[in-house]
Amino acid sequence: MAKAKINRPFTLLETSIGVGERKTLSLEIAKLYTHTPLTIPIEVVNGLEAGPVVLVCAAIHGDELNGVEVVRQLLAKVDVQDLKGTLIAVPVVNVFGFVQKSRYLPDRRDLNRCFPGSERGSLGARMAHMFFSQVASLCTHIIDLHTGAIHRSNLPQVRADLSCPATAEIAHAFGTPVVIDATLRNGSLRSEASSRNIPVITYEAGEALRFDPVAIAGGLQGVENVLRKLRMLKGRRRKKSPDAVIAASTSWVRAEVDGIVRAQVNLGERVIKGQVLAYIDNPLGNNELALLAPRSGIVIGQQTMPLVNEGDAVFHLAYFAHANSLVEQQVESFIDELSDGNETNGNVILNN
Repeated sequence: MAKAKINRPFTLLETSIGVGERKTLSLEIAKLYTHTPLTIPIEVVNGLEAGPVVLVCAAIHGDELNGVEVVRQLLAKVDVQDLKGTLIAVPVVNVFGFVQKSRYLPDRRDLNRCFPGSERGSLGARMAHMFFSQVASLCTHIIDLHTGAIHRSNLPQVRADLSCPATAEIAHAFGTPVVIDATLRNGSLRSEASSRNIPVITYEAGEALRFDPVAIAGGLQGVENVLRKLRMLKGRRRKKSPDAVIAASTSWVRAEVDGIVRAQVNLGERVIKGQVLAYIDNPLGNNELALLAPRSGIVIGQQTMPLVNEGDAVFHLAYFAHANSLVEQQVESFIDELSDGNETNGNVILNN
């Protein structure tokens, strides 16, 4: 058996983190009007043995809170004495949005469309440049934690560019029942990291401004699964899960009229072509319209606000080459396992 390679001190933000040490750092990214510094909190855990450098970050959209709790619980569980390589944990990237409970920056820009950024651009461009050049670029792998937007909930899922073998490996290791082979969006952290040959996956689960127990438990379990796959943590996954099913494509089903929505299906549910997803009606109840599934698939996203305007996205459907019943069974097993675990888990998980 090959002898384990001893780790080395890791340097971040001009600070050295010794072997077997963890430190909390702050990246100053801007100042408030009062001249008060605004900083991104970062914790670095540098293991005893050499290994990958993994970034786990959340709240690039400031109102997406499930990932913040995933990072908190991860840091509470990771023992530096048992870690190989280096873990960089950033619970809140968009601190402006987080303070204001907003997805966006003060100028209404989306930080996840500002990468790689620039030193002299907009506020978002400057923040993206600093975060990527000083933190993300130093990593060998990235796990980016997200939720659905406000009034929109996502089934736990991983999005990744599966044409990259290293990315596909950690996407499958994460352990969600559904993996979406998603195209790269210009300006996103995922796109910029991929252009630098850094494997990166995005975990999507739950709704903005809410703690969702299943989304949080799935995120924590998934991050641990990836760290074990990279041999950064000891042990195996608690339970062998079925292989994730790859979504061949996805699409949003939009409201065809204005009105009040009465949903007939839930997240993770299998639907067939022509099935009624919801009824949309006016407050008097005299103009009901059925919203139908255009194809057979699985519901992976859903608007939670019962009021819609014509053209609003109401349901996000994923379509598979496999039988949809198989996917539905795997989704149900995944949620049941996480729900059972939450009943006895010692960690504090808040309900919606």
